[in-house]
Amino acid sequence: MAGTGLAVGIVAGCAALVLGLTTVSAAAVTGQRLAGAADAAALAAADAASGASRGVPCERAADVAQAGGASLAACDVDGLVATVTVSATFGALTASASARAGPPPETGTR
Repeated sequence: MAGTGLAVGIVAGCAALVLGLTTVSAAAVTGQRLAGAADAAALAAADAASGASRGVPCERAADVAQAGGASLAACDVDGLVATVTVSATFGALTASASARAGPPPETGTR
């Protein structure tokens, strides 16, 4: 019966490994989803700030973040540059991502 105990141990070890890898993979997917929602929300806020689209910049960012499955945690608009932070829950944890959108910074004179 030593072979049975060994087989049970191997199966249990494989199950634990699969569970761990599944959790890590789900966390990576959540992080990428949040990054995409933050990028889209920042772009929406910057577009509203520049007049390219209608609306209040941070309200547009909140709408876009919600459409991406996240909630707007912070929004700052400085001129045409929008910086947003979005958050979502992953299990018992809260994950967040930030993004900035706007024209490129000026790099001196020629």
